[in-house]
Amino acid sequence: MSLLNESYEYCRVLTRQTAHNFRFSFLTLPREKRRAMNALYAFNRITDDFGDDPAVSVELRRIQLQAWRRSVRAALETPPSDVRIEDLPKTAEVATLTNHPALPAVADMVARHHVPHEYLFDVIDGVEMDLHPLEIRTFADLEKYCYRVAGAVGLCCIHVWGFRDERAKSLAVECGLALQLTNILRDLGEDASQGRIYLPNEDLQRFGYATDGLRRKLIDERFHSLMQFEVQRAQSCYDRAEELFLYLEPCGRPILRAMLDIYGGLLKEIRRRDFDVFSRRVSLGKWKKLWFAARALLRQKQFAAPSLKQSGPDEGIAQA
Repeated sequence: MSLLNESYEYCRVLTRQTAHNFRFSFLTLPREKRRAMNALYAFNRITDDFGDDPAVSVELRRIQLQAWRRSVRAALETPPSDVRIEDLPKTAEVATLTNHPALPAVADMVARHHVPHEYLFDVIDGVEMDLHPLEIRTFADLEKYCYRVAGAVGLCCIHVWGFRDERAKSLAVECGLALQLTNILRDLGEDASQGRIYLPNEDLQRFGYATDGLRRKLIDERFHSLMQFEVQRAQSCYDRAEELFLYLEPCGRPILRAMLDIYGGLLKEIRRRDFDVFSRRVSLGKWKKLWFAARALLRQKQFAAPSLKQSGPDEGIAQA
C-alpha cells in the first residue's frame, strides 16, 4: 500500500472510530469524495484533540498546536524561510507531528479539491482560542468563534462537494454556524464544568440567567426562556442554510441533507426534552442517523430542484 493510501486509510479508521454523527452523512458521497471528507474530518479531529487534551498542560497544548500548524503548512507547500519545524522545542510530542500519518491525505485532499489553505489555519486559530477562557460578550463574538471552528470547515466541505456560485460560501458559513450552535447547546453542562461558557453574555443578561447556573445545571423559567431563544436562533440558521442546496453540485446535496437532518434532529431532541441538556447527553440512535443518510440518497433526484418554501421551526430542517 502506498504512503498516500495508508494515510487515507488512517483517516478512514479515525473517522469510523470517532465521528459519531458526521460519518453517517459521508456514506452519501462517491468514494473519492468520501475519502476526501475522511481526510478533512481527520484534520479537524486531530486539531481539536491537540487543543483539548485535559491530561496535557495548556502550554504544551499551545506548543503542539504550533507544531501542528507548521507541519500542516510544510505538507501543503514549501514553508516560508522564517518558519522552520526544527526550531520548535525538541519534545517527543512535537517530533511525532512532523510525520503525522494523516498529513499526506490532508495535503492530497486540499490539492485535488482546490481548498484554500487559509481555511485549515482558521480552524487551528479557533482551537487555539479555547486554550484560555473565552469572553463571549455578544453574538458577533460567538459568530467569530463559530466561523473558525465550523464555518471554515463548511467552506472546505463545499470545495470537496463542488459548488456553482460564490453565494454558496456565505451559506456554507451559515450551515457551520447552525451545526456549531447545536453542539454548544447540547454540551452546555460539560463545557461549563470546564470553564467554557459559549452563550453570549448579552443573552444571559437578557434572561437574567447567571453563568453559575450553567455550572450548577440549574433548570428554571429563566433557563427555559434562554434556551427557547437560543434554539430558535439556531433554527433560523438551519432555515437559511437550506438555500445552499441551490448552489451545490448534485453529488453534494445528499450529504448536506443528511448533515442538516442529523444535527437538526439533535436540535429537535433538545426541544423534545424541554431543554434538559444536563441530565443525560442529547444524541440520536445509530439507526436513525443511518435512516437520515439513506433517505437523503433515496430522494437525491428531488435535489435537482430543491424546494425552499418557508416552513415552521419544527419542520424546516427535517424536509428532504
